[in-house]
Amino acid sequence: MEWNLRRMESELRQINPDLLQPSKSFKKPSSGTITINVGGYLYAAQRQTLAKHPGSLLEEIVTGKKPVVHVDSMGNTFIDRDGPIFRHVLNFLRMGELVLPDDFKEAGLLRREANFYRLSELAQALQDWEQQQATQHEPAFLEVTDSHERSHGLRVYCSDSTFIEKVKNRLVQISKSRLDGFPEEFEVSSNIIQFRHFIKSEQGSRLVLKQDSTFLCTLECLKLETVMLALKGGFRLLTSLDSSRGSVVQCEALHFVK
Repeated sequence: MEWNLRRMESELRQINPDLLQPSKSFKKPSSGTITINVGGYLYAAQRQTLAKHPGSLLEEIVTGKKPVVHVDSMGNTFIDRDGPIFRHVLNFLRMGELVLPDDFKEAGLLRREANFYRLSELAQALQDWEQQQATQHEPAFLEVTDSHERSHGLRVYCSDSTFIEKVKNRLVQISKSRLDGFPEEFEVSSNIIQFRHFIKSEQGSRLVLKQDSTFLCTLECLKLETVMLALKGGFRLLTSLDSSRGSVVQCEALHFVK
């Protein structure tokens, strides 16, 4: 067996001497890249990425302004901080913006790491992200009131203007066989729609569902459509006034929250 191995090695050297040399893919990292060990997690990045923010700890490390005190067994710079959270720090340096998952729950930890690495831009981006998240999670209030009188009609108020847009996108006015879009006269503000009447003075004008132009909308139909959109959109009914009429649609006021 030993003779066969020696013979095979001799034949390989005659064919291509490089076959028995160490793989050339295992090269020493170029000076343009660096591998750092953060809390036991290895991260490789370009030096210019880590040095993007002058005055930060990472910039001082890669430029040699701050001597490396600790290294791991492989000779990599070792930083005794939270390893998993550093991925968000590095991604911020790479992309120039903070991108976090919707269910991110470690904002406090990331803020401390931003302060440790002296990345004020990251700390500010995190503050902006937290404010945006707080705004998105604020409860949305929806009120649907119906005076059952043509002069007042149906009023829809929602603190979330995107819901008002959904209602408007469901409806269209048809006038003389043409589509006129949602009637501007019903728009009180970005948060309020007031259906004072559902047939305009112009003869033949009517309000219909965009998906079915043959379905003529009455005030009761508009109310039902609004309620269905609210329930499908995650709103839940809080209170209803005058429900003795036997139908939620017949109530004078409906209050929802999301």
